[in-house]
Amino acid sequence: MREYELEVLEQYHIEPESTRKMRGAFFIDTKEGTMLLRETTISDRRALLLYTLLCRLEASGFQNVDTPVLTAEGHLIARSRDGSRYMLKKWYDGRECEVRRENDILAAAGNLARLHRNLYWQEICSLEEKQTIRPPVGRHLKEEFLCHNRELKKVRAFIRKRVNKGKFEYLFLESFEQMYRLAVQVSDKLEDSRYEELYRESIAQKRLVHGDYNYHNVILLPQGIATTNFEHFRMDIQVQDLYYFLRKVMEKHRWRVSFGDAILNAYARGRSLNSQEMEYIALKLAYPEKFWKTANTYYHSNKVWIPEKNVEKLLLSVTQTEEKMRFLETIFSFHL
Repeated sequence: MREYELEVLEQYHIEPESTRKMRGAFFIDTKEGTMLLRETTISDRRALLLYTLLCRLEASGFQNVDTPVLTAEGHLIARSRDGSRYMLKKWYDGRECEVRRENDILAAAGNLARLHRNLYWQEICSLEEKQTIRPPVGRHLKEEFLCHNRELKKVRAFIRKRVNKGKFEYLFLESFEQMYRLAVQVSDKLEDSRYEELYRESIAQKRLVHGDYNYHNVILLPQGIATTNFEHFRMDIQVQDLYYFLRKVMEKHRWRVSFGDAILNAYARGRSLNSQEMEYIALKLAYPEKFWKTANTYYHSNKVWIPEKNVEKLLLSVTQTEEKMRFLETIFSFHL
């Protein structure tokens, strides 16, 4: 640990016994348990929202979360002498959920259901600003799909103008019509869905999503499960988390129907799924999200050389489309 990072630790009422670095963060072993110190770009306002949420989760019995630790002066953000901002959080000694271990994934799905039962916002008032503060509201799905569709056309126009085209560019152009047609079909189907009612109800009830619930943010402990990295939480339809988790896992398991069904059942045992939520998950899965995301990353990268991994991601998003649609037909009775 560098000198100025050690100086950051001195701002806390803790006595480090040892430190170790991993993935751009420092794990701090203390008498109070393991903690994690990481540089952050989170604002003071957002840090307060995060701290409030995680303290309430702990109070409600959902205790294994990475709640920020206050400095000796009562701040959530510690600043180093070079101006960098750091946050110290509780951490847990366990192993990360492994996507290839089916029991790990089913345990993580059940954990998500339990989390959702406790994940809602209660108003707090900022004493400094003397106003009620609350998390941001998730983007409306119609707006999201239409924006993605426009961006896909923008990427196509950009690639067409490129003189020197490589594997990525040719693959994108070859696949564009198929994937864009799918994107438009899903967008049209959204118009006839019950999404609007579900969205409005979720916001009215101040339901929250984790915002980045994936197997990297789930730690399996000898006694229970820890859930980490809530920085992207917001008010939204809660099964957005389940959609994201399911998509990331199913891409690794080639959209195997039996396993996908088991994941949904593991979640439903902890929190029942209604027909509107199932419809929402199907719509989100049907949209070619990975194709759009890979293309959008390419467009904003400004790189002359495209990593082979990006080509593989784009190819995977296209080749797995048929498997994914078969999965949706079998599990959700979803058809375009």
